[in-house]
Amino acid sequence: MRTVLLFLALCAANFSLAQDQEERDDSFIRESNKNLLKIDIKEPFMQVAIKCNDFKPAAYEGGVAAYKDVLNKYMYAYLNSDFYALTGDFTFTLVLDDKGKVVDVKGMPKVQNSEVFFDDMQYVVRRIKKNWTPASCNGQPVASQIKVKMNFSSISADID
Repeated sequence: MRTVLLFLALCAANFSLAQDQEERDDSFIRESNKNLLKIDIKEPFMQVAIKCNDFKPAAYEGGVAAYKDVLNKYMYAYLNSDFYALTGDFTFTLVLDDKGKVVDVKGMPKVQNSEVFFDDMQYVVRRIKKNWTPASCNGQPVASQIKVKMNFSSISADID
């Protein structure tokens, strides 16, 4: 009987002394990924100049801030950073056709493992379904380029 009472007392003490785990925001960690991502997309985006008397730059519905938010969300969702650990400033050139569709994405600077990252970014940008309003020259839609600067860090960590 004493053994049972001692066992129950120890169980009760264990449960009463147990600490609740602190709630934390793990939204930046992907379970399928062992890299921690930090993405800082810079504003404003730079429109590559075109020689034209009446040039109007390409625009995104909701403005640059809306595109930045969508791009940030898609990067966290679709980047497969298991294959690279990169840190630094990168510039991506979005090549838009005369209909406002992104037809190519070029990344710079080229560093070790950056080609895989640049391929991933092409996939990410193409997943964004909304088109841009194309740039125009003298009232006619024209192809254009937009430069997006960002600071990207992917830190390898063992979270198992």
